[in-house]
Amino acid sequence: MSETTPARATSNQSTEKAFAVLELLSEAQGPMRLRDISTALGLNSSTALRFVNALQNCGYAAQDPDTQRYYLTFKICRVANQMRSHTELLPIVRPFMEALFQEIHEALCLAVEQDMCMLYLDVRMRQNQRLMNMQQVGNSSPLHSTGIGKLLLLNYSEEQLDQMIARKGLTRYTEHTITTKAALLAELDKVRRQGYALDDEENEVGSRCMACPIRDYSGDIVAGISITGPNTRLTDEQVLHYLPVLSATAAQISAALGYRGV
Repeated sequence: MSETTPARATSNQSTEKAFAVLELLSEAQGPMRLRDISTALGLNSSTALRFVNALQNCGYAAQDPDTQRYYLTFKICRVANQMRSHTELLPIVRPFMEALFQEIHEALCLAVEQDMCMLYLDVRMRQNQRLMNMQQVGNSSPLHSTGIGKLLLLNYSEEQLDQMIARKGLTRYTEHTITTKAALLAELDKVRRQGYALDDEENEVGSRCMACPIRDYSGDIVAGISITGPNTRLTDEQVLHYLPVLSATAAQISAALGYRGV
């Protein structure tokens, strides 16, 4: 047994206890006293308080200042709704992605926003194609330097954009990466006008991406679908060639999600 095994076991037990507190609060008929939490889970009060505080620090639990009882916040609902929407999106999108892939045989990505990043839900490519390591299902990429990311930023107010910049920064990945708020606002205005977004070697040297928005019934951009390839193949002429079919695919998916246009 390695020397790190006991530490991992302790860490796992702590995680399990934190989830036990979360599940207990979710099943409770109302806010709970610390004493009731510790009794229900067989923990001493100080240990129970530590896990409740952890949930509070992460925004998943709160304490009523008058009764001193604990309850779950709506953050857990937001997480659940995000997971549900992502899960429901895939069965709708996949047939359209497959049809597009069979038509153009270029690498395709489907991504949504999660925690101020772009989360890849599906990726299609030929066996001989190479994408960036981050362009894998379940991985995330920055919003400011990616085609789909720019589309997702169209949902942001300027205040939310400031929060994203403060939290995530505008990291430079290549000499083409947007690194200032003014430049990003100008780019987003351009994307909004033209209806699609480009990543022109902004995330990786030699790689280009073109992306179109997917909207739901409310008109919000809930995802994006993109074509990615080397700049030697995805030239300006090829972008214009692919744009109608990519835009049409995004529009078909949006219609399937209930979007009826402006």
